[in-house]
Amino acid sequence: MFSRRNRRPKSPDLLKAWECLDSGDVPGALRQLRAAGEEQPLAEVALVVRRAAAAAGFDDLAKAAAALAADPGRPGALFDFGYACVERGVSHLAIPALREALRRGGGSLVVLRELVSAYEDEGRHREAVTELARHEGVFKDWPDRYLLVFNAVLAGDLELARRQHALLTDPEDAQWQPARDRQNRVLKRATDAERVSSLDLTDLRGWQYVTAGTVLGTLSPYGFGAGMNGRYAWLQDTPDTCLRGLLRLRTLLEAAEVRPRSVSLLPDRDSRILGLAAAEVLDLPAEPFAPGRTDTVVVAYDLDGLAAHDGGPQIVGQLFERVPGQVLHAHASCWTDPPAITADSVGLLHQSVVPPWGEQLRQGAGGGVERGPADDRPEAEIAAEVTAADPGADPGDGGGPADDDAPFAAFAGAVRGTWLRGDRARVRSAGPVPSSRFA
Repeated sequence: MFSRRNRRPKSPDLLKAWECLDSGDVPGALRQLRAAGEEQPLAEVALVVRRAAAAAGFDDLAKAAAALAADPGRPGALFDFGYACVERGVSHLAIPALREALRRGGGSLVVLRELVSAYEDEGRHREAVTELARHEGVFKDWPDRYLLVFNAVLAGDLELARRQHALLTDPEDAQWQPARDRQNRVLKRATDAERVSSLDLTDLRGWQYVTAGTVLGTLSPYGFGAGMNGRYAWLQDTPDTCLRGLLRLRTLLEAAEVRPRSVSLLPDRDSRILGLAAAEVLDLPAEPFAPGRTDTVVVAYDLDGLAAHDGGPQIVGQLFERVPGQVLHAHASCWTDPPAITADSVGLLHQSVVPPWGEQLRQGAGGGVERGPADDRPEAEIAAEVTAADPGADPGDGGGPADDDAPFAAFAGAVRGTWLRGDRARVRSAGPVPSSRFA
């Protein structure tokens, strides 16, 4: 326990976080806490978190951290700290405390479920599986066995997921029925996908479909050897890439025998440009988005851009429930912070993207890098530039597999029976396929 005269952490790694707080840099302190790892003394971690939480106005977390710093061996203090960390979006800080609370508390299911939640937030599904499996003798089907199946899929272990799913009884509580239905769809999608896809830990398109129901149009040709596995990190987009994504959308619709009658234009400028180009590629009339319209392709450039537009959050809510014959296509989708709803078709996955007509970086007159102005030409003019672009595959750095049209068409045809099913609930996890990311 720390006396009132000694309230600074002793660990050199934690002192770096403390010094960030001395200068008012709360985000920097949190980065230092993550970098310090999970083996730091919990009482000292709590000292730093208490101060950071107080500076951020998170009184609940500050109170829980103070209690843990005062009594780091008490299971209740460990759990309360872990719970508050999860609630405040710093689940990586919750994990060591919740693991210790689980150990000291004799395997409490309440603590176990909170630890699993923290692991899920961090994408550490294999560890969640391990912890749940250790307690299989005492856990309940709902939610525990369900969570075991859920995390086994996201860890890439379909054999375990199917075995546990077969043991899962129907829920007595109706609140779990949507989760049951969603899990049934996930495993049916896996059956379809594995007929044409490897579903190994580099099969980004296959796992994107299994976990989210999204057909991924194109794979990044850069950085396979550096661990990107088909995702982009930071991307300055081009008309060529946009056109290639729209052609893959056309192939998908044809292979799945989906015959839309229109393209629905969303209100944000990026989506309107891409939607006009999509209407030309698909040879369909374009009309403003209307909720409830059937047999239409709703085209977004990036769903996060739609959500930031006036009226966008309302439209996002309207797109959550599926309308018959409606296909939601997003050209670009962030994989590190997925959008609020899951698109049926996605052109590419990125961490950060700049549209072709956005404020792209360029070389300045003095030789340095500067941000250029956005393209303010009329939307139809920019869309025509997209449809006139070169859709040929970017050869990239030559380190990744070929992303040819024929295998994509075969994949699209194989999954048509399970595509476009259920709601468009957000899938927070990146799934089993790892990728390098920028901090």
